[in-house]
Amino acid sequence: MRGLAVLLLLAAPLSAHAQTAHFHHVHLNATDPATAIEFYTSKFKARRESFAGLGGAIWTGDSWLLFTKVDSPPPSELLSGIWHIGWGAEDMQSTYQQQLGKGTRFATPITDISDMVGGNRQFFYAYVDGPDHVLIELNTARHHNFGHVHMFSADAPAAGAWYAKQFGFRSFPQTEKRVYRDVQIAPAAFVTADHVSMIIYPVEYRGGTIVSTRGRVVDHLGFSVDDLDATLARMRNDGVKVTAEPRSLADGRIKFAFVEGPDQVAIELIQDTTPRPAPIVEN
Repeated sequence: MRGLAVLLLLAAPLSAHAQTAHFHHVHLNATDPATAIEFYTSKFKARRESFAGLGGAIWTGDSWLLFTKVDSPPPSELLSGIWHIGWGAEDMQSTYQQQLGKGTRFATPITDISDMVGGNRQFFYAYVDGPDHVLIELNTARHHNFGHVHMFSADAPAAGAWYAKQFGFRSFPQTEKRVYRDVQIAPAAFVTADHVSMIIYPVEYRGGTIVSTRGRVVDHLGFSVDDLDATLARMRNDGVKVTAEPRSLADGRIKFAFVEGPDQVAIELIQDTTPRPAPIVEN
C-alpha cells in the first residue's frame, strides 16, 4: 500500500500573503523525450506543444511538463522531496480499465482508500509506471486534469508555510500525527498553487533521508513570477538559497533562476512572457 495520495483538494484557507506566483511546470529528465511526450498525450488529458519555440513539451491546460534529454536512465527511487505527479479521474474504476486496455503498466493496481477519506465518498487510486519509471497517480476526482504533485518533507507543516510565505499560495497544515494502515501520513500540509495541489507528507511515510531532486526523474518544479529580479531580491533577504543566477532565453521573453526549496526541492523561478497555448477541451 504505497498510495494515500488523498487529493482532498480541500478549499484550503487563504494565507496571509498575496499570491505572487503561479504554478508553471514540472521538469522531467527523460532518455527519450519524444516517446515520453507520446506517452502523456495518449494516456492523459494533455497535448503536445512547443514551449517558447525551444522544443517539444506537454501542455496540460494550465501548466507544462518540460523535458531534458539525458543519456542514461535518471534515478527514480523515492528518495527526494518529490514523490509523484498525478491526474484526476471522474470514474476511477472505468478509467483504470481503459488504461489497462491501452497497455498502461501500473506500479500499483487500483486501490480503495475510501475509509481514509471518510464519509460516504468513494476514493480510489492507482500508480502508473511512466517513462523512465516516473510515478504517475490516477485518483478519484471531480475532473480528469493534471492536478497534483505529491511530496515528502522532514517537516511538512513548515514546508507548506514556506510555499505560502514565498509565493502566496494557500496552505492547510495538519499538525497532529496520523497513522493509516500502519503508515504515518501526518503531520502534513496541503498547498493550493492555482489548479495544482501540492500535497506534502512526512518523510516517515517511506523512511530514510531526503536527497536533492536535481538529476532525478522529476528534476524540479517551476513557478512563474511577474518580476524575477524583485522576487530573487526578496528571497535572498529571507535567506533562501539561490542555486543558479538569472539567465534569459527566447530572445529575452523568458528569464529564469533557481532556488532551493524545503527538503532540497529544486525550484525554477521563471518570468515567462511567451503566449499561453489554447485551452484543452477534451482528449
